[in-house]
Amino acid sequence: MSTLPGFLSVRVLRGVNLASRDAKGSDPYVVLNLDGQKLKTSVMKKTVNPVWNEDLTLAVMDASAPIKLEVFDKDTFSKDDRMGDAEFDIEALMQIIKMDLEDIRSGTVVRTVRPGKHCCLADESHIIWQDGQVVQDILLKLRNVDTGVVHLQLKWVHIP
Repeated sequence: MSTLPGFLSVRVLRGVNLASRDAKGSDPYVVLNLDGQKLKTSVMKKTVNPVWNEDLTLAVMDASAPIKLEVFDKDTFSKDDRMGDAEFDIEALMQIIKMDLEDIRSGTVVRTVRPGKHCCLADESHIIWQDGQVVQDILLKLRNVDTGVVHLQLKWVHIP
């Protein structure tokens, strides 16, 4: 059994141009999955451009394990509709966490992660040293759907 390196705080900021699943607009929510943990945001009513601004915290046992994100449309009388999914990893973030950054000015971009073939990044993602914390903003392009991007902010939380 591996030791627990820490916690990942995932702020689910917003969705942009999500797929519409109902005639009167979708009621989207986000689900994060990591190593058997399943966390959900609240449901935003009748929008394809939701603003959640919610923090979800995942215990990280294996920093190389991908985190799965799914977006669903909440339905009252039937199974919730899928609105896309994406995966992301925190390996680049973990490499920066291990560095001594105390002497770096707040707001400094420490690393830029670029989208790739096997990656759901919609755009470049900057890892920043901000007020004594390592922060990464990411835009994830949803798969298995025509349209949709989810904006997240990742922060590492050390265990004392």
